[in-house]
Amino acid sequence: MESAERTVTFTTDPHHKVPNPECQANQADFHAGNNSTAPIVSIPQFSSPVIPPSDSGIVPKVHNVVSSVDLGCKLELLKIALRLRNAEYNPRRFHAVIMRILDPKTASLIFRSGKIVITGARSEAAAHLAARKYARLIQKLGFNVKFIDFKIQNMVASCDVKFPIQIEDLYSKHCQFCSYEPELFPGLIYRLVKPRVVVLIFVSGKIVLTGGKSREEVKEAFELIYPVLTAYRKL
Repeated sequence: MESAERTVTFTTDPHHKVPNPECQANQADFHAGNNSTAPIVSIPQFSSPVIPPSDSGIVPKVHNVVSSVDLGCKLELLKIALRLRNAEYNPRRFHAVIMRILDPKTASLIFRSGKIVITGARSEAAAHLAARKYARLIQKLGFNVKFIDFKIQNMVASCDVKFPIQIEDLYSKHCQFCSYEPELFPGLIYRLVKPRVVVLIFVSGKIVLTGGKSREEVKEAFELIYPVLTAYRKL
């Protein structure tokens, strides 16, 4: 019982050569006493990694892609934390293992149910590759891993419209779609209905788009909000 409550943290020794996770994932599966097979994976076709420019010529840049996958089996979190590098587990604080890999540079939340949430990827393809690597590392511990229902849950992008915005006037005319409390947060929060994307708008002209599940949704959201921003351009 005591071991289940303590924090297990692994850090990499700077003098120790860490094997490349992708190389490990490509090693032969049938070693002496190991009859595991690779997880069932269907590789999806992702759209272009660059959002096409809108009529304004501005292209929102994607900074973070959040994805999820189901491994199709129950997991022993303490075993994962003890056996894998760069894994943290403190059940008193959070009921999931936090694990990180460097290529692609991402972090994941691994839950007992077999669900994994991956964050930090810069593209859909990188998120998918990271999910496969996490699944492979867990499979090597002896779990009957599958690769089910991979989804992009959220994309965060930002851009600069290159002109200041009259946020107070925008809020007064569009208050049914947005909230603005400068004492708590300096930006205006604009919630689009379709696509369901949230836009953070700052006086400087910088905006952040979050909640989109594809680059098409991010582009569509920007094309909807850009004329609104232009109408409230500060002269």
